Amino acid sequence: MRRLLICGITAVTFAGLAVLVSGAGTVPAKDILTGDKAFEDATKVQPGTFRRITVADLPAPYATKSASNYLKVVPRPDGVLPKVPPGFKVELFANGLSFPRSIRRAPNGDMFFADAANHSTNGSGAVKVIHGITKDGKPEKISTFISGLNTPFGIAFYPAGPNPQWVYIGNTASVIRIPYKNGDLEATGPAETIIPGLPTGGHATRDLAFSPDGKTLYVAVGSQANFDDADNVPAEKNRGNILAYTPEGQFVKVYASGIRNPVGIAVNPLTGELWCSVNERDLLGDNLVPDYISHVQEGGFYGWPYYYSGNNEEPRLAGKHPEMKGHVLTPDVLLQAHSASLEMVFYDGKQFPAEYHGDIFAAEHGSWNNATPAGYEVVRVPLTKGRSTGEYESFMTGFVNSAGTETFGRPVGVAVAPDGSLLVTDDASKSIWRVSYVGK
Repeated sequence: MRRLLICGITAVTFAGLAVLVSGAGTVPAKDILTGDKAFEDATKVQPGTFRRITVADLPAPYATKSASNYLKVVPRPDGVLPKVPPGFKVELFANGLSFPRSIRRAPNGDMFFADAANHSTNGSGAVKVIHGITKDGKPEKISTFISGLNTPFGIAFYPAGPNPQWVYIGNTASVIRIPYKNGDLEATGPAETIIPGLPTGGHATRDLAFSPDGKTLYVAVGSQANFDDADNVPAEKNRGNILAYTPEGQFVKVYASGIRNPVGIAVNPLTGELWCSVNERDLLGDNLVPDYISHVQEGGFYGWPYYYSGNNEEPRLAGKHPEMKGHVLTPDVLLQAHSASLEMVFYDGKQFPAEYHGDIFAAEHGSWNNATPAGYEVVRVPLTKGRSTGEYESFMTGFVNSAGTETFGRPVGVAVAPDGSLLVTDDASKSIWRVSYVGK
């Protein structure tokens, strides 16, 4: 089991014109769409809609033809804003950015975000800092902390607590760290490469997180392919995994494997468990394979490339590693296939109602391999004592036109601002959205 070792708007329209405080949620919170109803395309889904997809709901491979459905990115139409549940308000927080991706809050409340040139090539990029939020809900100042980076994504502060000494950044091919103290708006010292030689090509995001005790640096490394046999493709070595290192960059082990592209990782502050948000594989039909959000079991194997969603065999690798069947972990929350689930965060603010505290918010970037659009939203995963029952809520929607041919936004990163509002980066409109709670 070598894999486990180290392995423009036309006649159609956008919904939600000039809506600031949305009343668009049409499904009561206690109603959960299940079965076939849970597979709803992005032109129809409304904020406040809950869904639960189970393994039993999944179709057989190739039940539908593999689609190629790239939505055209268009300027945001006048008067159109994303939609959020009743009581919430969404505003354009910042725009005119290059390619905003992940976003993280520093211990002092500054917001660091990766502004990459292009995530699909090994282009240049920067990490920028938002310092302060005005009374009008805008950034007081945006500074460039460091530039000249190689498609940066992951950002983490070390050590934990109110006074970090370093900011760690995940480039595509490496992890670097830069001296940092609270309030720094630009780097005051040189970058040190502590983990060189991460594999390049294909998925470029390298997210980072530290364990609660500060002894382990988790590094997410996605695969290069949909279903390459990891036994025979050298380029897949150390890919489709979450890797564990010391804070100094010494490799420790493969923490968990078989995770095709764990774009977003985060540690649950309540339980200390690592969680991930995952892009699964394509080309098996509209509703296969579900993306997912799940806690990550140390030493766990999640199937890629030989299995998916538990013990479902990948048909393009049929008969490979039958000994793995029965040992594949099923993710906690199955998301609609081809949603392209990216960054995630645990809500630790006090602005939203109490029932949101500790829940997960995750960005669904939207993908190409579904006949009708999937993703293009921010979802919420309710947790009880750190555990999920499998359902998730569409929280921020309305980026796609009614014909399902155009979009003005693709969410990437999510973070909780110091005032408890939610910040969402959007690399299609090159902006950051702010969601605040204003009451019923």
